[in-house]
Amino acid sequence: MTEQALLYSFRRCPYAMRARMALIFCQLPIRVREVALKDKPAELLALNPKGTVPVLVSGDTLLTESLDIMLWATKQSSQAAATALRQQLPAALALITANDEGFKPWLDKYKYFDRHPQFDQSYYRDNACEFIAGLDDRLSQSTMLLGEEISLADLAIFPFVRQFAGVEPGWLDTNYPKVARWLDNHLASKAFAACMYKYPLYQQQGDTLPLVLMTG
Repeated sequence: MTEQALLYSFRRCPYAMRARMALIFCQLPIRVREVALKDKPAELLALNPKGTVPVLVSGDTLLTESLDIMLWATKQSSQAAATALRQQLPAALALITANDEGFKPWLDKYKYFDRHPQFDQSYYRDNACEFIAGLDDRLSQSTMLLGEEISLADLAIFPFVRQFAGVEPGWLDTNYPKVARWLDNHLASKAFAACMYKYPLYQQQGDTLPLVLMTG
């Protein structure tokens, strides 16, 4: 990997968020281009005609899926955190697939229930909670989803649970306190503070800035 590796990102996108979290954990010298999804720069569209983020470019490597970027990050880094993230990888990938293919569609309907008037909001929430309940069961046994150490699954899934918790503030805390506590731990971390650094828009100022890494 060269120091000129670029990440096209959008601060609030959960897919971009989990890619940034992995890059931060792995302490990789990435440069960030923060884009506005309503006015995407031509460079992004040339690299990824779908116009989605994150997109990572490093030499001849072009990655347009967040999970691919996360896996790439763990392979590029010699940090102990990267080695830890590679542990229990099959189990982590299975849990991430359940999040992306099962939980995320219900989350979207729950969040935007007015666009799906076939059922009321609680119906979509209840279906999403099949996944949340599974996380709660896991967190009854350990601090993180796959044990006591943070895994790729934790980093990949918590941005989506964050969205879920934001739909009806307080509901998750009351009904799934273990998941709420797990989420709060991620949101209070140094890595998340670095992840949510507010970069200037690339297309407005032409800035390409270093990814903020954890300190201390």
